[in-house]
Amino acid sequence: MEYRQLGASGLRVPLLCLGTGTFGGKGPLFESWGGVDVPEATRLVDVCLEAGVNFFDTAITYSGGLAEEVLGGAIRGRRDKVLISTKAAFRYGEGTNDVGTSRHSLIRAIETSLRRLGTDYVDLFQVHSFDAVTPVEETVSALDDLVRAGKIRYVGCSNYSGWHLMKSLAYADRHGLSRFVAHQAYYSLIGRDFEHELMPLALDQRVGTVVWSPLGWGRLTGKLRRGAPKPEVSRLNSQTAVDIGPQVPEEYLYQVVDALDAVAAETGKSVPQVALNWLFHRPTVATVVIGARNEQQLRDNLGAVGWSLSAEQVARLDAASARPRPYPYWHQAHFKERNPFPTN
Repeated sequence: MEYRQLGASGLRVPLLCLGTGTFGGKGPLFESWGGVDVPEATRLVDVCLEAGVNFFDTAITYSGGLAEEVLGGAIRGRRDKVLISTKAAFRYGEGTNDVGTSRHSLIRAIETSLRRLGTDYVDLFQVHSFDAVTPVEETVSALDDLVRAGKIRYVGCSNYSGWHLMKSLAYADRHGLSRFVAHQAYYSLIGRDFEHELMPLALDQRVGTVVWSPLGWGRLTGKLRRGAPKPEVSRLNSQTAVDIGPQVPEEYLYQVVDALDAVAAETGKSVPQVALNWLFHRPTVATVVIGARNEQQLRDNLGAVGWSLSAEQVARLDAASARPRPYPYWHQAHFKERNPFPTN
């Protein structure tokens, strides 16, 4: 397993990270993802550790907190062998302040997560979404206090815009506080908006990208084909998942799937393996979060590591998945001498 530095930190993380969206299966969204219980999760953790994947990502809101409890049970007795990331910002309780990134909410959230996980610290704590109600200064200083208290080792964010992230980094730098070393962002062959502003920012500020939903919200599993019905088991069968997930034009999706099929045939790899491997070539990507309903899915995803697409194959996938850029990025793209595509 390849390990990469997480942004500007000294922490090394594996190229793949197991996400726990399939753990618990509670609620209208997560029940369509999976219902992995503690024994099944324990086996998945076993397989990950055997493959060198020691990084596990969860959130206080996944399955109403059940995902954290299942992960806690699966790693019991081997906390020293794993890295744990959790997240908070979305509503996690019925109280007025059980939401957002205020000092009150973040402290309450991390205490709740630590109890569910059965640990006294998390390796990475990420703000799950920007909170426009709470001042950035309050959020960043509260996170720094939690780092100094030993409850968090590194801090990151998720789903931030460029200015959200840069303002937070600037405040941390100005006051000598813990800065975000990671940004957990949606990025896939059918979701490349990340490249316009967030990728150059991450490269400039040395923020490691933790990719979520690398298979495009279940669309790049190799099970979707032109004119074929959706698979019986898929998050796309849940209307809730479709409503809150990324929207992808059907013809564009099949255009990318056709290109993936061709490269998969050339390499002897599966469609998901090719889609994941493509991400490994992208600038700033430190780790890619994969999900699994069962051991078979997990082992297939692990097969994305240990080989590499050719430059020509990467170029073909780039071309098939290219989309018009929004302003001002389409304008900047005409001046490649001064605005080249980011490279590692």
